[in-house]
Amino acid sequence: MQRWRGLEDIPQDWGRSVVTIGSYDGVHRGHQLIIGRAVERARELGVPSVVVTFDPHPSEVVRPGSHPPLLAPHHRRAELMASLGVDAVLILPFTSEFSKLSPADFVVKVLVDKLHARVVVEGPNFRFGYKAAGNVELLSELGQTYDYEVEVIDLSLSGEAGGGEPFSSTLTRRLVGAGDVSGAAEILGRPHRVEGVVVRGAQRGRELGFPTANVETLPHTAIPADGVYAGWLHVSGEAMPAAISVGTNPQFDGTERTVEAYAIDRVGLDLYGLHVAVDFLAFVRGQLKFDSLDGLLVAMADDVKRCRELVAEAESAGS
Repeated sequence: MQRWRGLEDIPQDWGRSVVTIGSYDGVHRGHQLIIGRAVERARELGVPSVVVTFDPHPSEVVRPGSHPPLLAPHHRRAELMASLGVDAVLILPFTSEFSKLSPADFVVKVLVDKLHARVVVEGPNFRFGYKAAGNVELLSELGQTYDYEVEVIDLSLSGEAGGGEPFSSTLTRRLVGAGDVSGAAEILGRPHRVEGVVVRGAQRGRELGFPTANVETLPHTAIPADGVYAGWLHVSGEAMPAAISVGTNPQFDGTERTVEAYAIDRVGLDLYGLHVAVDFLAFVRGQLKFDSLDGLLVAMADDVKRCRELVAEAESAGS
């Protein structure tokens, strides 16, 4: 899959293509419907499929300080899109100047002059251009002038997550923030993932017999609520069952919020400086402060036992 950053990266000889545009944070199951349809149409027509997305999130430029927690960084979104069969991802730097393009100018500059769109696939609530003035109806009208077709995909997916609310990135962020990683996984179609480099912490876990990878998360990452979770620690392509702790470590009067993962039943791991990923499978318990160190150790042993069981159940169900 080709990855372009900015319009100038698009090959000069790029021909017609099928395009879909959006932030697509998380590439959740609703997004997958749109992207999957774009890929399908592209294959029917014998042309490439292109996903256009933005960096930073448009809200940060339009309303500084309002950057939402991110469900997936751009490289992870690209991986997920590649798995859906996308041929190219275009990341447009979203600047103040770019935000002022009228809907018609956006269409000409991006869809017509550069990507030579033959079909544009979007959800019903797609907005574009200055002050989000453009909608799918205007996109279709402009298509009659500039020779592209618009296909609108119904995104009304819902399930148990959020009490039956329609699936969205906003709902997913809310569930992650509340610690409902199972609900988030229903929307995403996979566990919520947090990434970063393993850094040295206070090393108390090692002293207590539960050495953890202290993950320095990427900026704006959507981090689950404080507590203990079952999941996996991904290192160099290997997924290891893990007990994951999120919080400030109140037992030792900590103030900095951290994400730490203990690779269950693994010894001798040296992960410092490595980029790792943590997948959240299930919430186990909230963050607690115990009356004694012995009480903490008993709870940690129970946590690891429960996490081992939950991961084993998930892996046997998926096999």
